[in-house]
Amino acid sequence: MLSFESDYIEGAHERILQRLAETNLEQLSGYGQDLYCQRAKEKIREACECPEAQIFFLVGGTQTNTVAIDAFLKSYEGVVAAKTGHVSTHEAGAIEYHGHKVLELPEHQGKICKKELEVLLKNFWQDENHEHMVFPGMVYISHPTEYGTLYTKAELEELAAICRSYEIPLYMDGARLGYGLMSRDTDVTLPVIAEYCDAFYIGGTKVGVLCGEALVFTKKNMPKHFLAIVKQHGALLAKGRLLGIQFDTLFTDGLYYEISRHAIEMAELLKEGLDRKGYVRYLESPTNQQFVVLENKKYQALQKEVVMGFWEKPDSDHTVVRLAASWATKQEDVERFLELL
Repeated sequence: MLSFESDYIEGAHERILQRLAETNLEQLSGYGQDLYCQRAKEKIREACECPEAQIFFLVGGTQTNTVAIDAFLKSYEGVVAAKTGHVSTHEAGAIEYHGHKVLELPEHQGKICKKELEVLLKNFWQDENHEHMVFPGMVYISHPTEYGTLYTKAELEELAAICRSYEIPLYMDGARLGYGLMSRDTDVTLPVIAEYCDAFYIGGTKVGVLCGEALVFTKKNMPKHFLAIVKQHGALLAKGRLLGIQFDTLFTDGLYYEISRHAIEMAELLKEGLDRKGYVRYLESPTNQQFVVLENKKYQALQKEVVMGFWEKPDSDHTVVRLAASWATKQEDVERFLELL
């Protein structure tokens, strides 16, 4: 059975498993105070060209978003996000569960636009009753988006300028960040993200580690007593070494970029094959997620041999599916899938 269901269906890169095994019996301090966490943080600061960055390792994406957003916001504030944003749709109301409303904006292939953000913020502050309303306290974006699309450097600069003018942080969900950075169609780098975002996370779970995300605060703005906030969320890992060792390995000898680039190459093969065979792609994605429109009969036939991600129904006769390449996708699996088409 082939699977293009997601980019976290495999375990971890062999170099990471090897380092976990090699360091297994070392006696190390807990809660992220070990030498591997410290080493990983230094490597991430260097990669971001942000020596003042404050970094905290957490286990998963929803956990990271929830902790970061709750830490940034006051009790009466909400987070602005695209209608299709992960915090809006696929986190089971985790943000609302912790007392903060998601203030939705229209999406444009997964992205928010500067004009609509500016209108939302302006209208809020011009409303004479705004003291009775949920305050927009920060802006959430993801890169890549849920549709595999990317912000440009200019778009990040524009969003950051608006956030600065209203004195609210710009936060980036980077669950698949490696695939965005290695896209052939991007001008965004880690230093660019560090310059324009007040916080972001480097996703590991979907990019080659067993589990783990690196949350980066870029402006010496880590909320006060952040470790205590993490612990209140039940998100503090005693054996923090497990995350530090993995990220230390990811950011040694360019492994993070190397394996992310492989996923992009596999996605390009998928894209070229789909186009060659005359299939309609739902949108243009420059990253590891590709979306294709299938006739329902074809979709049902393929499901006998391929696991795909259901996305949506554009009409009664067709289904949009997501095909996700990963750091571990094999070229022969891509070729086999194209033969089945």
